Amino acid sequence: MNDLIEKVAQFIHQKFKDNEGSHDWYHIERVWKLAKLIQQSEGGDLLVIELAALLHDVSDHKYNGGDWNKGSQLTKEILLNFNAPSELAGKVEKAVSQVSYKGARVADSSDSLEARIVQDADRLDAIGAIGIARAFAFGGSKNRPLYVPDLNPVLHQSADEYKNSVSHTVNHFYEKLFLLKDRMHTVTAKNMAIDRHSFMEKFLNEFYNEWNLDRVK
Repeated sequence: MNDLIEKVAQFIHQKFKDNEGSHDWYHIERVWKLAKLIQQSEGGDLLVIELAALLHDVSDHKYNGGDWNKGSQLTKEILLNFNAPSELAGKVEKAVSQVSYKGARVADSSDSLEARIVQDADRLDAIGAIGIARAFAFGGSKNRPLYVPDLNPVLHQSADEYKNSVSHTVNHFYEKLFLLKDRMHTVTAKNMAIDRHSFMEKFLNEFYNEWNLDRVK
């Protein structure tokens, strides 16, 4: 393993090992592994991809008071403190700045293969069985209800609207999770997303059946 990657991985492990389950070290590790897997088929600078995967949540807006830019800024500081070349730190900083989902009606800004791969890896971990578990873990950590039948989902028009929204966890499927399959960039991620998306659909169908709703979505 590259010495810089090892140092960053150890740093991130210490920082995230006690976080709640939706955004803990295991999430970072899964995204790291997924990003490496995608890179094997899609190419790209593996060093940039690994570092961006490890650092993509170093200061997530959901936990830092709503600052979208703090994570990428901190990424560069961390890498420079570990004596990474300035050019490398800048590339990773830019990739990290482009990973986050910012709303259903907000276009993705990832403009490099490396950023697209890390974004795809992060989104793959947000869907499927693990994505379902993470969604409810996060909702629980924020004291959000599982479901409120009369509160409909919103397809947010801006990053601020998305950031400031407060809803129940089932709405999150319609506001984000069900949209991710069609917003994957790489062929590898698109193929992986199909089964994960299907599993979420089956889960919600069963959820509604058990809720004894009159309507079916």
